[in-house]
Amino acid sequence: MSDQILALDRTQGLTDGQFTFSERVNYLKQFGVHSQSFSTLQPGMQYFDVEGMGYVAYMRKWGGTFVLSDPVCAPENFPVILERFHQKFPNACYIQVSKPVVDFLHLRFGLYGTQFGSESRIDLRKWSLSGKKKQILRTALNQAEKNGITVKERFSDDHTREISEAWIRTRKCKSNEIRFLIRPMEMDYRENERHFYAYQDGKAVGFIYFDPIYRNNEIISYVPNISRANADFRQGIFYTLMAHAMDVFKAEGVPFLDLGLIPLSLDKATEHQESRLLKKMLHGIYEKGNFLYNFKGLEFTKSRFRGDGFKTYCCHKRAIPALEFLAMFKLTRLL
Repeated sequence: MSDQILALDRTQGLTDGQFTFSERVNYLKQFGVHSQSFSTLQPGMQYFDVEGMGYVAYMRKWGGTFVLSDPVCAPENFPVILERFHQKFPNACYIQVSKPVVDFLHLRFGLYGTQFGSESRIDLRKWSLSGKKKQILRTALNQAEKNGITVKERFSDDHTREISEAWIRTRKCKSNEIRFLIRPMEMDYRENERHFYAYQDGKAVGFIYFDPIYRNNEIISYVPNISRANADFRQGIFYTLMAHAMDVFKAEGVPFLDLGLIPLSLDKATEHQESRLLKKMLHGIYEKGNFLYNFKGLEFTKSRFRGDGFKTYCCHKRAIPALEFLAMFKLTRLL
């Protein structure tokens, strides 16, 4: 309780303001340690800025407020900035947030903090393709080599849009690209993005866009946020592009690679702050909801890299936030 009182005391005298874009980028480079921090700069975002600390990024739909990722600020300032944000948006939902955010919102305001999925991080300093558990990756790389697949890092290619549109037509959600949880391919801010393309017979057949993850103005990791491939290749191209990029990042001295969100990849056990009803429903969606999204396929693909997994959460006021989740699915264009 003393930490909460301290947080309340520290809100006195702080001012809300609107950062310039360059100021927001500076906070990102200082405190953007979350896999979705870079995505907080995607088009359509709104911001709650606190001078001298950082910001919270959110979108609104059907009167609901949906926060993406942890606040972009120093972890010790989470209580302060979340206290201020909750005063303005007491019914907000928080999507893909870490356990420290969950703990504060649960203890201070009684919000549920239910697991939303999993993430995974690879220590590139220890990374290699050796070992029985990585046989699938080696097989994919060997097959790509036999098929004459080469990988190049370049910022763009004339076939990017063609590959992307063909890829979207093969997905469960065919009408639009997902947004909010996945930032769009085209962003106004693209500093330190990395793009890797796979080629066959001189023509691009797939690509991955990697976003930077920062700490103290240094890039500590990358996360593959946009991946597309021709229908003939799919997983094999993803594995090949990933392995090539990881070798490049490792050679540059980047310590980690994050794999990003695996939605609805849930632990069977229920934590005390979780909504048991919601978690049961999310388990059901994972098992039966492949018509919405390829949850199981994504989990299988990312699990082949054998990273260190950790939970990611959503925070919500009601035990069954049905309307809020419906609004979020519309916001993300899954529905």
